[in-house]
Amino acid sequence: MTSFIDIFHTYGWKDIQHSIATKTHADVERALYASHRTLEDFKALISPAALPYLETMAQMSQQLTQKRFGKTIQLFAPMYLSNECNNICTYCGFSFDNRVKRKTLTESEIRQEIDVILNNGFKHILLVTGESDAHVNIDYFKKAIAAIKQSFANISIEFQPLSTAEYQTLHDAGVHSVLVYQETYHQDVYKTYHPKGRKSNFNYRLETPDRIGQAGMHKIGLGVLLGLEDWRTESFFCALHLDYLQRTYWQTKYSISFPRMRPAEGIIEPNVIVTDHDLVQMICAYRLFCEDVELSISTRESEKLRNNIIPLGITSMSAGSKTNPGGYAVEPTSLEQFEISDERSSKEIAALIARSGYEPLWKDWDLSFAR
Repeated sequence: MTSFIDIFHTYGWKDIQHSIATKTHADVERALYASHRTLEDFKALISPAALPYLETMAQMSQQLTQKRFGKTIQLFAPMYLSNECNNICTYCGFSFDNRVKRKTLTESEIRQEIDVILNNGFKHILLVTGESDAHVNIDYFKKAIAAIKQSFANISIEFQPLSTAEYQTLHDAGVHSVLVYQETYHQDVYKTYHPKGRKSNFNYRLETPDRIGQAGMHKIGLGVLLGLEDWRTESFFCALHLDYLQRTYWQTKYSISFPRMRPAEGIIEPNVIVTDHDLVQMICAYRLFCEDVELSISTRESEKLRNNIIPLGITSMSAGSKTNPGGYAVEPTSLEQFEISDERSSKEIAALIARSGYEPLWKDWDLSFAR
């Protein structure tokens, strides 16, 4: 069966990088006013040549977003279940070689965390773990989901890559969407960032969204870790992946996240600096390329950026986040995956959204609709 790997290997990193760098103002203007934007148009919109057009891109992105999603921002909370991990990843605080205290939540501890998250108003939750089959496997995932599914309208997961059958099991258990980030699409250097563990298998990770799509998940989330490699080339490959998935699993919804590297215990410094202007250009380019894709921004970003980015194409935001297992109630000092930047509470973020003329959505979809 064909997978994204077959398409991916027909492209070269350096060729795409050169193609983006040599786009002209005429290419950008053609992309801006095209009735249907192609991947070549996307290249133009993320190119250096597009910088003088950023205000136009922002206005068009705002109009398209409001046309498709209205003036709404969905709010969600991440809940970290475990920081156990068998991978060595040079950019992650959970890396196996980071000799710190590990923690995996029990069912009773999960319920304690849930109580706090619910009291903060959330009905959308993102469950996150490190990658450790011995501690967090399909049986653990099923028990965790069973413990929370009656409390939340929408459950998303960011777990280790699983088989199609395992994704089908979690779909049947009540999972609405799966987030899986390739981290970098630059295959030549991928092993440098992932020297040990199952995550070091580039192709297996690259095929994960195919397995999620085959399992019939409602939504698939994509993204790269901004700061590892050239963000423009990364963005093209992520858009290529999105384009393939939308054509192959057309009944599935899609989201893109924009995680920039943040400080964490024992990790490397960013290899590439991604500025706020870069991030805005990226967000607007994705919106102009794909009107229907959901775009998400997390508490990795600063208060200033999050204050100003709401009208530019974002459709969902996390708030009041904790990136360590037990961080809300059970064990606030356990190892974080990364430091958050925007530490405001969920109520403060909801008020910010309202002041911006938008409606904060705590619940916009319910699993009962799919039954």
